[in-house]
Amino acid sequence: MTTVLNQLAARPRYIPNDPRPSLIGLTRDELAAALARAGVAEKQRRMRMGQLWHWIYHRGATSFAAMTDISKELRTRLDEVFIIGRPEIVTEQVSTDGTRKWLIRLAPDERGAAHEVETVYIPEEDRGTLCISSQVGCTLTCTFCHTGTQKLVRNLSANEIVAQVMIARDRLAEWPHQIEAMKTPPAGGRYITNVVLMGMGEPLYNFDNVKRAMAVVSDGEGLSLSKRRITLSTSGVVPEIPRAGEEIGTMLAISLHATTDEIRNKLVPLNKKYPIKELLDACRAYPGLSNARRITFEYVMLKGVNDSLADAKRLVKLLAGIPAKVNLIPFNPWPGTQHECSDWEAIEAFAEVLNKAGYASPVRTPRGRDIMAACGQLKSESQKLRAKERLAVEAGA
Repeated sequence: MTTVLNQLAARPRYIPNDPRPSLIGLTRDELAAALARAGVAEKQRRMRMGQLWHWIYHRGATSFAAMTDISKELRTRLDEVFIIGRPEIVTEQVSTDGTRKWLIRLAPDERGAAHEVETVYIPEEDRGTLCISSQVGCTLTCTFCHTGTQKLVRNLSANEIVAQVMIARDRLAEWPHQIEAMKTPPAGGRYITNVVLMGMGEPLYNFDNVKRAMAVVSDGEGLSLSKRRITLSTSGVVPEIPRAGEEIGTMLAISLHATTDEIRNKLVPLNKKYPIKELLDACRAYPGLSNARRITFEYVMLKGVNDSLADAKRLVKLLAGIPAKVNLIPFNPWPGTQHECSDWEAIEAFAEVLNKAGYASPVRTPRGRDIMAACGQLKSESQKLRAKERLAVEAGA
């Protein structure tokens, strides 16, 4: 049975319209610069920065008061100038299969609009994957994707990207001191073993913020997720792909979904700007590409559109020379879509062609469909409401 949990208890962590900047999402250098602005003496900055980093990213502190190895005077000063709370969780939904989806309300922008994004946690036997968003809405208009029906509102800041990981760790009670207190801790010591930038938005159209956020998430003395455990998924922003390999350094996934430009132009309109050949040439040149560092190609299975044996054979030829695996994704329906999921027999036949050619091609089991948390189903219902209207909505008017 699907469960929707009330998140009122989590709301006091964030104060709407708080003028204080957040320290979450700052790199180490940026954090040191913030301490300088708060009046911390230069000779103390490195030590204080290390203490803050530990409390924020290793201990998951949500207030400066908890930082007991920092003087009370400095804690008071930091609290006057900065915040380290989280954005507000509007709802948390738990699927019948254990998948969790959080609707997160972000801080109001300069116009007073408080937009929302969705973040999904998918537990499996051998891993736990957190799917995070990089934009409110999406730059692209992929026809099979529910998120693509919501126009881009804005990019997320590094703070808002990192905060999604921290919210998930809060809700899963995954901070180290919490894990240590458990009678039956998760295998490997954590629930979130992998992070994928496959939520709302195109990460490579928010390059700088994604880069800064992943530097924080992968820092070994904080959230400590190896870049081998972080996957950036792009619909094919070709000029940014080599740069992503050099500057971000995570694993790469390509939302391919078609084997001809004619079909991909319809499914992924960005293909008109960067056609399949250019995209695959960029993949072949991806820095560090090897059998141990393969590119994942995502391929949603659409009945009568891209699921023929001819498509499978073309895909094998297209991927020649690229260390790769192919995730076959049964289409997840959403209200108003014109697409249907391929028949299971067609998916199995497609996978067999790829497997015989030497490409691992797991069929991704749909997760969280009952709470619209499956691949391609995320879409926040953000609206630009005036403050009075939003208050009326929240009061049930």
